[in-house]
Amino acid sequence: MHAFRIMLATGAALVAMPAGAETLREALAKAYANNPTLTAQRAAQRATDENVPIARSSGLPGLSLNGSATDNVLQANNNFLNPERIANGQLQFSVPLYQGGAVKNAVRAAETRVEAGRATLRGVEANTFTSVVAAYMNVTRDEAIVGLNQQNVHVLEVNLRASRDRFQVGDLTRTDVAQSEARLALARAQLQSAEAQLIASRENYIAVVGAPPGTLESAPPLPNLPTSPKAAVDVALERNPQLIAARKAADATRYDVGVARATRLPRVAAVTTGTYFNYLGSIPTVANGQRIPGSGTAATAGLQLSLPLFQGGQPAARVRQAEAGRSQAIETLTATERNVVATTRSAYAQWQSSEQVIASSEAAVSANKLSLEGVRAENSVGTRTILDILNAEQELLNSQVTLVSARRDAYVAGFALLAAMGNAEARDLGLDGGSLYDPTINYQRVRGRIGDFGGDGEPAPVATSTAQTPAQTAIVTKPLDPSLDTPVDRSAGLTTGAQAPNR
Repeated sequence: MHAFRIMLATGAALVAMPAGAETLREALAKAYANNPTLTAQRAAQRATDENVPIARSSGLPGLSLNGSATDNVLQANNNFLNPERIANGQLQFSVPLYQGGAVKNAVRAAETRVEAGRATLRGVEANTFTSVVAAYMNVTRDEAIVGLNQQNVHVLEVNLRASRDRFQVGDLTRTDVAQSEARLALARAQLQSAEAQLIASRENYIAVVGAPPGTLESAPPLPNLPTSPKAAVDVALERNPQLIAARKAADATRYDVGVARATRLPRVAAVTTGTYFNYLGSIPTVANGQRIPGSGTAATAGLQLSLPLFQGGQPAARVRQAEAGRSQAIETLTATERNVVATTRSAYAQWQSSEQVIASSEAAVSANKLSLEGVRAENSVGTRTILDILNAEQELLNSQVTLVSARRDAYVAGFALLAAMGNAEARDLGLDGGSLYDPTINYQRVRGRIGDFGGDGEPAPVATSTAQTPAQTAIVTKPLDPSLDTPVDRSAGLTTGAQAPNR
């Protein structure tokens, strides 16, 4: 993990960076602070934190005040002491002493779900970073593909001019010129399609990162990649955040069963009540020579026992419901484990496959460059046709596009593999140079609160809107990778159509 942090923080510095270039680490930092999916999950975790004080509140003392005022509009004639009006006030203080373990189990369940929520937050964080990496690499790939297609259009335009020149002197037929025109038209169409894809990738980058992509620097190497699928799965089974969350969720259901069982157990509470009454001057002050008070107070204290004897089957139903919920959580855990194993192995296979495609594509690009150079040279002496040149150029373009696509696929698959292994969190990515979000801070802040009044106020948006960002274009200013932009034919005469031996 520490190696990963160092590589993302400094890997881009290994190559010359143009002024204003944006690194992958900077893009990840922007998304970490500004991605709405991530900020929403943080808010969801804060809401989950509140379940702990809610569960604890059932075991804390309670204080309530009840009051009433009654006006007897119709009274019996034979009871002159029946008051016309009466006001009552009652203050009750109760302390739960025993609730069958309901509070203890509810608190433990809530605390376990807080831990599950933190793991879920880690998973959302890793998924967000994976989306950022994919968006970053998509823009990089599509910029390269647009550049390759622009280069291809330029080459075909040169070929077409050369073909027309040779047609004018009778060296080529109209068919040769038509073939060049058709291939150029196709290349322009492919360029337009590539430009549209680049615009889409740049807009998706804005949606994920929150800002338009600038000049993107080459992504640094990914360290700590596993040596085998088994090694990857072993780490994933221990560290994958979704799997950890599923385990904690299953653990919490054990306490839910305890809460359900407590509904059929006795409950004991200490209760103290103070009462005040006032007849509001509606009865005589003296009757039969006895003074009658118009108001009074009373107080009681004692223990309150509640012993459920029959509840219509509700406790048993709640227990069965909780047990079924636990069974569901256990099966969900198994399904999550299966998914983690499959995802990890698939990511490993895709990463390995893409690495092999890169090696094959690099060989194909080199071979197609030599082939095109040879075909052009042979065409200059009349042993190859214009169509042979056009086909060789198209094969070179296809192999170059395959190469840049494979590089993108390998990097994204490698990062997805690290995410599946639980090694793609903010601290793993070297984002701890600034302030990182710590979910335990809010939990510690609210866990012990017992006040009935208060709140955090009206929430303000954290993630910013992208509605005001400019619409993206397909302009490419970054030069091609030198390995893709090496001149195919080093003879200026052959590439410009001049000084050909058969002219």
